[in-house]
Amino acid sequence: MRQARKRTLHNRAQRSAIKTAVKKARAEMTPETVAEAIRTLDRGARKGQIHRNAAARKKSRLVKKLQSKS
Repeated sequence: MRQARKRTLHNRAQRSAIKTAVKKARAEMTPETVAEAIRTLDRGARKGQIHRNAAARKKSRLVKKLQSKS
């Protein structure tokens, strides 16, 4: 139970970091912030904190929005 609590807190923090990175990328829409969000999404998908298809969908939408901005 102690380990489960510790892992739950860690995973919650990581998911929060993913959401924050995506929000920042959407707000600023610079290649650097989008790249950082993509790295964060990839890391979360690799570690099972977010589903890999959900990560792919979010990455696709970010890149599409960035390209339409230019």
